[in-house]
Amino acid sequence: MELEDDFDVLDPDRLIQCPYNKHHRIRAFRFPYHLVKCRKSYPKVAKELATCPFNARHLVPQADLSDHITKCSDRGFIEQDVVNQSSDFKRDQMNAVSTWQAPPCDEDWEAELLEQSDSPFIWGTCNSGINSSSTTFEQKNCLPSRVRAPESSPYTVSWKS
Repeated sequence: MELEDDFDVLDPDRLIQCPYNKHHRIRAFRFPYHLVKCRKSYPKVAKELATCPFNARHLVPQADLSDHITKCSDRGFIEQDVVNQSSDFKRDQMNAVSTWQAPPCDEDWEAELLEQSDSPFIWGTCNSGINSSSTTFEQKNCLPSRVRAPESSPYTVSWKS
């Protein structure tokens, strides 16, 4: 098998040389896993290597990182993505003219307050005959048979004047 430079870059079976041990040649699809394993096996070498910001598979000596960044083949892909995203964002902003309008408001909170019944809310009961003109309310338990309504409220309300 051949080295990375002589083979198709997208081929998952191409062999790549390990940056931690020059005698290791790993198939491309296994390379990220191998890097993690070898980083633990060679901690001294790992301290001397820096990771490329454009491709985490590129590990170069720290002194050569700035040179690698200027020449990295993956830099073009990232830069092109950034350009495409910014132009898509600008195009979307220019095309995004909102035609939304708030629906008319039919609510009258003042009238709703007058229509509400004077009976308090009691959990687990249903008020039948909620007509505001009737003065008596028949309360009926609406809970399932296995659940009973509490006999008293756990909350006390104190009104201070």
